[in-house]
Amino acid sequence: MFNYVFRRILQMIPTVFGVILITFVLFNVVGGSPALMTLGRHVSPQMLEEFDEIRGFNKPLILGLWAETRTYEVSDFKRNAGPWREVDGVTHHPDTDRDHSHIILAPDMEYAIPLAFPPRAGTSFRWTLEYRLSSDGSASFIYDKPESEENDISFKKRRIDIPYSDRWRKITLPFNAGEQPDELNMRLTVEGAPIEIMAMELERRADHILDSQFVFFIRQLARMDLGTSHVTNQPVTRMIREGIGPSLKLTVPIFFVGLFMAISLSLICAFYRNSMMDRMFIVLAVALMSINYLVWIVVGQYLLAYQLGWFPVWGFETITYLALPIIIGVISGLGTDLRFYRTVMLDEMYKEYVRTAFAKGMGRGGVLFKHVLKNAMITVITNIIIAIPFLYTGSLLLESFFGIPGLGYMGIEAINSSDVDVIRAIVLIGAVLYVAANLLTDICYAWVDPRVQLK
Repeated sequence: MFNYVFRRILQMIPTVFGVILITFVLFNVVGGSPALMTLGRHVSPQMLEEFDEIRGFNKPLILGLWAETRTYEVSDFKRNAGPWREVDGVTHHPDTDRDHSHIILAPDMEYAIPLAFPPRAGTSFRWTLEYRLSSDGSASFIYDKPESEENDISFKKRRIDIPYSDRWRKITLPFNAGEQPDELNMRLTVEGAPIEIMAMELERRADHILDSQFVFFIRQLARMDLGTSHVTNQPVTRMIREGIGPSLKLTVPIFFVGLFMAISLSLICAFYRNSMMDRMFIVLAVALMSINYLVWIVVGQYLLAYQLGWFPVWGFETITYLALPIIIGVISGLGTDLRFYRTVMLDEMYKEYVRTAFAKGMGRGGVLFKHVLKNAMITVITNIIIAIPFLYTGSLLLESFFGIPGLGYMGIEAINSSDVDVIRAIVLIGAVLYVAANLLTDICYAWVDPRVQLK
């Protein structure tokens, strides 16, 4: 058995890595910019850049050396002049199909490049320009680079000439921000003829090719670091440790009480199949399935807690605060579980080994517990273990309506406030637990059914 478990764990490693990769893609690629999603569009570009810097979102995605930076707004000039719209001497020239919309910089002028904030010190950058410039004109990229000489700092002008081209052409202009990026004073000079710029982008150079968002994410997980909540400014691991206790105190009783009641009632239905009692439980199960979860919560809070005063309405001070949520959780899920387990038990009741047991004179109770329940355990265990990973996430609605500070309540608050790190951590841990549950399922199969062998 140990060898089997060890092999299965090794086989799970690619699956867990796949889960991590999917989680990374969902939150770093598909969801768009986490900074914009969390902070909104009305904060400064520098605040967005700082958010990305802390969480590694300002790096190349998988592998690479260059990544976008919010120091300069990426411009394709399809709709307007972008960051150049307030610069004198710059006009926007829209194209009919927007494919060649561009800005025109008038000649014999020097233009300060409109940066949102100074570039990061000690970092290499590059400008990428897609432009057109006639042979009658000339243009240059100029910046003042600070240099230290005997404890004195002097600024030397650096100049990169932009070659003329009568067709649209791309050019890369590299530079280093130095230790005093505030003094760079980057500008474009145009002489003789105007220069037309169709696109302009500033990129920051990473430390090395593995300095990427994905590697940053993997290193975080290796350190058991799930990030920092933007809302509470606390480590997400600490928040999960504090929230998992209240969640398990709520979900574990709901799970086991509901499971015991559903299996017990399903056995009664199988024992008295096609009788009045069986039909009564079927009607009860359908009625419970038909009533919305929120109805149970509202009725329970208003009638049992507010009107009758049997239970507290809100809070998590003592165990009595969990009594009403547990009752609601059990009742709301009992209908679905009862229908499922009743079907499983009845399916076993009509098999040949049951008829053989009755033919041998075994009583109905013995058949139910010694044969039917035992042979149905494969299906029962599958349904049970699949539900176990979701116990840790808590109950979103119950925790929210009853003020229980568990992971469900924390997840709702994180969604409402777009707290990316918290949402990503909850999703990732739940997915990994689900993968681990498959291993536990195999072990339990061999435990309850001697026909299943771990090989």
